Amino acid sequence: MEDKKLQEALKKEEDLKDYFRQLKSVAVAFSGGVDSTYLLKVAHDTLGDQVIAVTAKSCSFPERELMEAIRFCEKEGIRHFVCESEELDIEGFSHNPKNRCYICKHELFEKIINIAKEQKIEYIAEGSNMDDNGDYRPGLQAVAELGVTSPLRHSKLAKEEIRILSRNLGLPTWDKQSFACLSSRFVYGEEITRDKLSMVDKAEQLLLDLGFHQVRVRIHGMMARIEVEPGEFSKVLENREKITKEFKTYGFTYVTMDLTGYRTGSMNETLGE
Repeated sequence: MEDKKLQEALKKEEDLKDYFRQLKSVAVAFSGGVDSTYLLKVAHDTLGDQVIAVTAKSCSFPERELMEAIRFCEKEGIRHFVCESEELDIEGFSHNPKNRCYICKHELFEKIINIAKEQKIEYIAEGSNMDDNGDYRPGLQAVAELGVTSPLRHSKLAKEEIRILSRNLGLPTWDKQSFACLSSRFVYGEEITRDKLSMVDKAEQLLLDLGFHQVRVRIHGMMARIEVEPGEFSKVLENREKITKEFKTYGFTYVTMDLTGYRTGSMNETLGE
């Protein structure tokens, strides 16, 4: 079964390479996550120096993620540009409206477009995949408006296939936890601040250091809502005292665990209310 899945995914990878050959030159919006790492690797293997990576540096993007992105590009010999993209300086962003992701992505892609023009790169590529089609993703509106390409969706690649292909290529991110910017941890309408972003970052880093694989720390006022995989619920309880003590030093008043467990876009569950 695994071999069959790999063979089917490899056919889509060939389609992805053909797509890159048509583009000829690409700037990849690179976060260092599972999807964008695979996208960048295949693009660079296909087009070589006609590919650049652009990573945004901001307070909603943990330092560990930035350093991983930098190290990957150095190892692969990929031209890498780090641009300042401070979301909190964008008018309206900190109020955390429902189209927050659109506001951020539009600003970021405009900066990537400018860098690409300076480097004489024709196309911009981002890493959304087929699994992103079912959730509320206002950032994809910015992708459409600015003519940014989505090669993984073009080649009909889903997350599981990207992980399989990443493992086949020996990429260290093949089993990396999914990540989204720290601003996604806030309830819509709750103000996003640097202090609270730092609280979330420290809290998630603690859980990762404790060995949890997939984590989210959602913030509700001064309350933390921990999301982990159901199989790791007992581990939260085993580390209950340490987690609670440390979270309170970060500024949280209350610490809770979500009994539904980790899932992407859990803050979007209130959008229809």
